[in-house]
Amino acid sequence: MDPHSYARPEEARITHLDLDITVDLQGRALQGTALYDIDDKGAGHIVFDTDGLEIERAFTDGGNEAAFALGDSTFLGRALDIIIPTGTKQVGIVYRTGQDAKALQWLSPGQTAGGEHPFLFTQGQAILTRSWIPIQDSPGIRLTYTARVKVPQGLMAVMSAENPTALSADGSYSFRMEQPIPAYLIALAVGDLRFEPIGSRTGVYAEPSVAKKAAWEFADMERMLESAESLYGPYRWGRYDVIVLPPSFPFGGMENPRLTFATPTILAGDRSLTALVAHELAHSWSGNLVTNETWDDFWLNEGFTVYFENRICEAVYGQEYARMLQLLGRQDLKATIAKLTAEGHADDTHLHLHLEGRDPDDGMTDIAYEKGFAFLKLLESKVGRERFDAFLRGYFDANAFKTMSTERFVAYLDEHLLKPTGTTLNLQEWLDEPGLPASAIEPQSDAFAKVDAEIKRWNEGTPARELATKDWVTFQWMHFLRHLPEGLDDARMAELDKAFGFTESGNAEVLAAWFEQAIRNDYDPAFTALDRFLTTVGRRKFLMPLYTAMVETEKGKVMAQSIYKEARPNYHSVSVRTLDDLLAWKDNRPPASF
Repeated sequence: MDPHSYARPEEARITHLDLDITVDLQGRALQGTALYDIDDKGAGHIVFDTDGLEIERAFTDGGNEAAFALGDSTFLGRALDIIIPTGTKQVGIVYRTGQDAKALQWLSPGQTAGGEHPFLFTQGQAILTRSWIPIQDSPGIRLTYTARVKVPQGLMAVMSAENPTALSADGSYSFRMEQPIPAYLIALAVGDLRFEPIGSRTGVYAEPSVAKKAAWEFADMERMLESAESLYGPYRWGRYDVIVLPPSFPFGGMENPRLTFATPTILAGDRSLTALVAHELAHSWSGNLVTNETWDDFWLNEGFTVYFENRICEAVYGQEYARMLQLLGRQDLKATIAKLTAEGHADDTHLHLHLEGRDPDDGMTDIAYEKGFAFLKLLESKVGRERFDAFLRGYFDANAFKTMSTERFVAYLDEHLLKPTGTTLNLQEWLDEPGLPASAIEPQSDAFAKVDAEIKRWNEGTPARELATKDWVTFQWMHFLRHLPEGLDDARMAELDKAFGFTESGNAEVLAAWFEQAIRNDYDPAFTALDRFLTTVGRRKFLMPLYTAMVETEKGKVMAQSIYKEARPNYHSVSVRTLDDLLAWKDNRPPASF
């Protein structure tokens, strides 16, 4: 059984969902009916996952009332146990979401780009779908779904399914997802949205003031899709679209099938941050098509996807672009390993995790992404790219619309790649031991070598304005900011800021890296912009390093508490849970003493 789900699929398993809900933006609730086709094994009951849901009634075939009971509340929510006659084909649940549904973020008009209409989006990964739909919320259980969603007139609803491209006259929308997916990939967004086509199979949804900008930024989406297909086989989901959400979205992107949910922080104005789109597109194979069986196997989603993302970017933007991505990722990985080890969580640097009794979000670190990528990059180097590509193509084809565990992957890898090529590899040290094995290949980048040379010149006295930075791209600026010397005084920080305009940068990645330096070096001129950034942007990738840097000093602790008090209502529950722990935030109030 999945340790993060109450479901007992060996007794009764859901196979299809027909969802009928009304979105109450004023009351901030969803209400309606979830009707399931089920595969009943005759155990006399079926168990669902819920979290904060108000269950009004349950029924079986033909509308017959069914007795039900809710279990005790834990960090997994509550089990919903419904009594069913043997041979039951359908189970229905009439319900309403609770006030604090963790998957749902309700935004006021002032929190949107347009400022006129409220907005709603969901975030289901890892175990939050159960807070807006009663469901068997395990990645190992796949289902198809249809949905009817009623929203206020003049707003658009979109889902991880076949989507509309125009407003409905009465606010009613219908959806269909014919391919079976796990519950965490069921997604919904409602707001003042417009659609802009990009290619024959690609397009973007966004608020009206953002839509055309986003379409320009994502102009390479169709090329990315074609490159992905040329590598690892046909795209099996029909269309690939992206929705750009308001800035409180907690992730860079979420790979909801057919409709990636994305942060506006990748709209840099120069198409420099669209590697994120390549990553979410790659999930259409690794993650959505072949899915980790439990969250202990999360690396099978993300390590494969980082590798695939890198290959797409190499095909579209060139080898040096891909090398810079690899090296930034390795820097992130080493920092994460050092942090987890220092905190006494070296076991969390294993690829194969053991998260029973813990929130699976604890395993969603750079380990799964970048250590997983390093493992696959090592495999590629040992057997050759051509052989490795053939292996991956076969892996996706053989396991399409199925789940995969670490143990079964090891067996598949041994049978289809290692033994046929006579390749030996210490799998134990990669999967079940801490840290980064010595056999990992160290990425190299000529572009970053040039940055290192300019940092050296600046350290030796060359004025910042005279550094050779004219043709640098975003990744080079990130590398530059990550490798500045420690202990810079105000004059040195001001010199950099005047030369390169970091504090007023429109590039979120560059801005966040600069803010880390500003915090560490107590550079006051950047703090107003830092406050503004943290109050509007909810992407956890940026929030955690910045708040963590602040709490390292007494002045920073006070500043962090002040900013968080104002910013917290703008953040999704995924970000709030982590930041509340970091800042010792209790009962929605700052502590009397930190």
